[in-house]
Amino acid sequence: MRALLTSLTLISAISLSSAAFAASTTTGTIRALDTKAMTLTLKNGTRYMLPANFRNPGLKVGEKVTIAYQMIGKKHQVTAVTPLTR
Repeated sequence: MRALLTSLTLISAISLSSAAFAASTTTGTIRALDTKAMTLTLKNGTRYMLPANFRNPGLKVGEKVTIAYQMIGKKHQVTAVTPLTR
């Protein structure tokens, strides 16, 4: 029983620590912003999926932004978009 609890604790700790490292950030210039498809594409061609509750704070094509995101399968799911200049 003790070995089982130790194993479960270890597995939980590894799972939680890998989830903490799953979030990433990047900086780039907006190439396209499609609020109907809920996507934002940077000039490097990477497409990011915006969350369903995303409200555009006035982002425009050509603006530099920092994007916080998580990889969900092969998709970049945005958690935050911050404009670098205003």
